[in-house]
Amino acid sequence: MALVTVDKTGKATIALHPGQIKAHNSDRRFVFVVAGTQSGKTSYGPWWLAREICKCGAGDYLAVTATYDLFKLKMLPEMRRVFCEYMGWDWQASDRVISKNGTRIILRSANAPGGLESATAKAAWLDECGQDEFDLQAWEAVQRRLSLSQGRVLGTTTPYNLGWLKQQVYDRWTRGDSDYQVVQFKSTMNPIFPLSEYDRARETLPLWKFNMYYNGEFTRPAGMIYDAFDDTICKIAPFAIPDDWPRYGGMDFGGQHTAAVCYTENTDTKALYLVKEYLAGGKSIAEHTATLKSWGCRVWVGGSKSEGQWRQEFRAAGLPILEPSFSDVEAGIDRVYACHKANGILVFDTLTGYLDQKGTYSRELDANGQPTERIKNKETYHYMDAERYIIGKIRGREPSPSEMVAFV
Repeated sequence: MALVTVDKTGKATIALHPGQIKAHNSDRRFVFVVAGTQSGKTSYGPWWLAREICKCGAGDYLAVTATYDLFKLKMLPEMRRVFCEYMGWDWQASDRVISKNGTRIILRSANAPGGLESATAKAAWLDECGQDEFDLQAWEAVQRRLSLSQGRVLGTTTPYNLGWLKQQVYDRWTRGDSDYQVVQFKSTMNPIFPLSEYDRARETLPLWKFNMYYNGEFTRPAGMIYDAFDDTICKIAPFAIPDDWPRYGGMDFGGQHTAAVCYTENTDTKALYLVKEYLAGGKSIAEHTATLKSWGCRVWVGGSKSEGQWRQEFRAAGLPILEPSFSDVEAGIDRVYACHKANGILVFDTLTGYLDQKGTYSRELDANGQPTERIKNKETYHYMDAERYIIGKIRGREPSPSEMVAFV
């Protein structure tokens, strides 16, 4: 935690531990503290934000956490303690805003739809941004809110999965991107964290959970469905696709979210390359079709076997779509898993939505921390469904000549 002392005049002095100091001294635009539980992440966030306000002046700022419960229990008490008790700012509960002299700090939770789309901000603190509920869309929304001012971000979290935080932040930092810095430390970096508790956790927890929750390290958690996907090998930079490589499309239907993925196959090695992704809502089938026909896929597969009406509608709009080879979800997952096991699917590193879902697609855990058959938040993984449909077709039997459709 951040250790604060207040003298008789009301002046607060903060003492940071070495991990917090490293983050405080960083001049990078995107600074992420990825550290063990109770290591002083959340308590440091308001002080970083206060410094940014002093540097950037009057305007709007963001403080965002993963869920409303975390907002109430963790972020809000820390923000009120620092800004209201120590600095004399006002808290407006109805608007979830802390303000003073025309400057506002807008407090939001990432899983509230639209909550991040209404402000232009100068800086943002994101707490527990590694949780599943703080998704890629929320991260992209924060960046849009900061774009005019090119504002800075502090992220503070324990790692929970291998989604956007790993793919879009940690990996960029390890590749030397000068906009990013990741600061990692163990729970014991906090001087008041009991060493005996750290040792107890090490002895009793699964290694993956201990390394994530107490060492702040990215590891593959239990229940991760595609644990065979090796992004150090299979995530690649885009390149020009030869004209003679065939393309194949998979689609997941939905009124709110229609998703599609496009694979191309190396005619010599037979390796598959994921080269395009598509996720859109609020469009007609004709509008979806106009975009997807331009991909030049020779075969499209989409929807569950029961979604024949969707396929009929797309066929009428000019995009014939085959039904999947498997009605069973697990059979489709097995086909994709087999491809990953052989490093047979290479993914363009620009496909952030797919990579985020690949790193978070997991099974629910039981009371003993063991994976169950149930897929966590299955209805949100549109890219994973679209992938299952097409991989199940092209890595099962070959489509018959009558199924092959030209989309030139």
